[in-house]
Amino acid sequence: MLIYNVTAHVEFKIEKEWLLWMKQKHLSEILATKKFSKAKIFKIISEQDQGGASYAVQYYCKNKNLLNDFFKDYANYFQKKVEKKFGNSILFFETELQLIEAQS
Repeated sequence: MLIYNVTAHVEFKIEKEWLLWMKQKHLSEILATKKFSKAKIFKIISEQDQGGASYAVQYYCKNKNLLNDFFKDYANYFQKKVEKKFGNSILFFETELQLIEAQS
């Protein structure tokens, strides 16, 4: 299993709008590509005020081929869509994580 993790630093002035949009629209559109099995949003807890709030959005993917297909077929489209809606009010940092072990 791979996790495509997108950390987003969101300016306070758009935080509520962005989070609502993520929950009601964006995540379902990403999942509709059939490249990911689920998605989760986490708020990053920090005592520092850096002019915005930070979130980690994790998209769960079964294998590298599906993730590569997403990058090839959809990533640019979704990136432009976010930029059009929110401009430069959000900074992104992307990482790919490989699940090694999970325990309950």
